[in-house]
Amino acid sequence: MSENTPVGLPVVVIGAGPVGLAAAARLIERGLDPLVLEAGPAAATAVRQWSHVRLFSPWAELVDPAAEKLLAPTGWTRPDGAACPSGGDWAELYLQPLADALGDRVRYDTRVTGVARAGRDRIVDSGRTEQPFTVHLEHSDGTEGRIAARAVIDASGTWSTPNPLGADGLPALGERAAGDRITYRIPDLADPAVRERFAGRRTAVVGTGASAFTALAYLADLAEDEPGTHTVWVLRRGITGSTYGGGEADQLPARGALGQRARKAVEDGHASALTGFRTAAVEADGERLVLVAEDGRRSEPVDRIVVLTGLRPDLSILSELRLGLDERLQAPIALAPLIDPNQHSCGTVYPHGATELTHPERDVYVVGMKSYGRAPTFLAMTGYEQVRSVAAALAGDQEAAARVELTLPETGVCGGAGLFDEPETAQDGGCCSTPTGPQLITLAGPASGASCSTTG
Repeated sequence: MSENTPVGLPVVVIGAGPVGLAAAARLIERGLDPLVLEAGPAAATAVRQWSHVRLFSPWAELVDPAAEKLLAPTGWTRPDGAACPSGGDWAELYLQPLADALGDRVRYDTRVTGVARAGRDRIVDSGRTEQPFTVHLEHSDGTEGRIAARAVIDASGTWSTPNPLGADGLPALGERAAGDRITYRIPDLADPAVRERFAGRRTAVVGTGASAFTALAYLADLAEDEPGTHTVWVLRRGITGSTYGGGEADQLPARGALGQRARKAVEDGHASALTGFRTAAVEADGERLVLVAEDGRRSEPVDRIVVLTGLRPDLSILSELRLGLDERLQAPIALAPLIDPNQHSCGTVYPHGATELTHPERDVYVVGMKSYGRAPTFLAMTGYEQVRSVAAALAGDQEAAARVELTLPETGVCGGAGLFDEPETAQDGGCCSTPTGPQLITLAGPASGASCSTTG
């Protein structure tokens, strides 16, 4: 932390999700005062929105060590380490208790609308580093406020900004007009109202990651009970040997099994694949929708569209800060080469910390899924290592900040996959059966009930 940084001010953490709460626990461990600002009414608001999806990671890899120490005096008991929780389990059994243990250090219904240096826009150099940060807020009742902070950790994630349907990264023509029949989330078919919208209908599922696999599996199960239910699986690339993941060779059994469920959905006729299809427009066909590709091809008419093509960061709240971002991935410049999907479809991504997350604006860090920008792969364990290092750096312990205290597992498969899915612009290429080193995968969820035994 800067020698001139005002003391007596909190470190503001944006977002009470898994990484934001872990950041708070790490800051307390370092003797620093965190203040967590959460836009939703409870901890892990985003996680709760995919509560019906199960993670690949077991409990043993979803609990931050500093957070567990903070929870211990409350009588909290860690769930079975080998079991894979659903998003709802993760929120209710760990994240909310952790937020409760943090007490008034967490403020709910408080949305951050902007962060700047006090009295300095991004242009001004004079006296910049001596000024605290000013965090602008909007409360759920519409009132506004400001908080002064000695440092800012943005762990707000990317859940609120899914990638659009258009293959060029912008909404396809007609996408907004058809918004009432397009969703960017895995449908919860256990909800009767949601089930009714998909039962006996034709649905286009766009994407090639584990979220798309999960949707294909859910809809195939629905087709077994509801005649007329069919999925049109829209892929921007072709189907290759690696499309469905590593199968039995995948060191993540739950992920391998999920890919095979997607394959079975196609082989059983519950889903038909539309390959090499880059969507440019959505057009009405009576009461149905038709996807139109850049090459002029048209899909068969469908009733609904499920877009699962990844997520992207919303950096607007940091617009008055000086960030050093890669021009393609929107990730920190030093981190981007380690996670670039154009280079690392079969490569390695190693644990990293404050050094790779540093920006020209001193004492501001973007962590968690948001730190990866548009890159596809992320692991909760990696986020926990990020904030351990960042907390050490803010406390002035540069030796600990530079030290790597995490060994990531090998996945045995290529590419990213999961709840936060890869944009289908990553480099094509064959799958590698033997990884060259640790590789991150996306924090993800197969269909409920799938088994797991390793990380995810």
